[in-house]
Amino acid sequence: MGAATLLRALFKRPRRLNGVRTPRTAYVLDSIDSNQLRRYRQALGFRDDGIPVTYYYLLAQRAHVATMLDDAFPFRLPGTVHTENALRALSEPLRDMPLVLSTTVNIRPPAENGAVYAELDTVARQQGTDIFTCRSTYLVVRGQAGRKRRQEARDLPVLTGWRLPRNTGRAYARISGDWNPIHLWTWSARLMGMKRPIVHGMHTLARACAELEQACGRRILALEGRFRAPAALGSELVLGADLAAGSFAVGGGGRIVAEGSFRTI
Repeated sequence: MGAATLLRALFKRPRRLNGVRTPRTAYVLDSIDSNQLRRYRQALGFRDDGIPVTYYYLLAQRAHVATMLDDAFPFRLPGTVHTENALRALSEPLRDMPLVLSTTVNIRPPAENGAVYAELDTVARQQGTDIFTCRSTYLVVRGQAGRKRRQEARDLPVLTGWRLPRNTGRAYARISGDWNPIHLWTWSARLMGMKRPIVHGMHTLARACAELEQACGRRILALEGRFRAPAALGSELVLGADLAAGSFAVGGGGRIVAEGSFRTI
């Protein structure tokens, strides 16, 4: 996110929902950056030279930012919270050819507490072939605060665990381009109302995906994840999974950080 894009995001005015036309956008990506892909695989622990399904979010994220900055999108980008993600790999792309990422928006009716969620559905196509789909759900209007229920870790067989070094947020930002201040330093996280910096949710899903592929011995073609709680940098995470059922959960501090399902080749 460059300076001009950041200024557009900060000064965009939200609009009323009544009668608002939601945007349909098309974002053209010239090619897949082989260097970025290599660094992504190495940083997250993917063992082969293919394209991990979670990598496609890095491409879709560009289309999502462009869509959220569109005048037809009625909310401001700053303050949105990524709550769910669903990715499907459909065909292997030609890495040196353009991809067209088409995005549609569905704004859910307000929840009982007033919270509003927006679903951004992206389809990536190359020469008429669908390459991948990505559905990301974002909390765009916070509801009234209620009593929080503690999410206890699910009883799944433990596969592995990992520690989040305190520079993880900055390292992932250099690969992904997501420089949200809540992931970088203590002082920047506190400016955004956080006590400590937290890891990117998609970092957690990607690390889980890499470990699940290693355990299964097969590539994952579809992955759905829900973000339940933040994971602070410097903390320890544990991955549990039912490989036969295709379900997983990442826990930390006695609660669920993320959970979801997956499908292999």
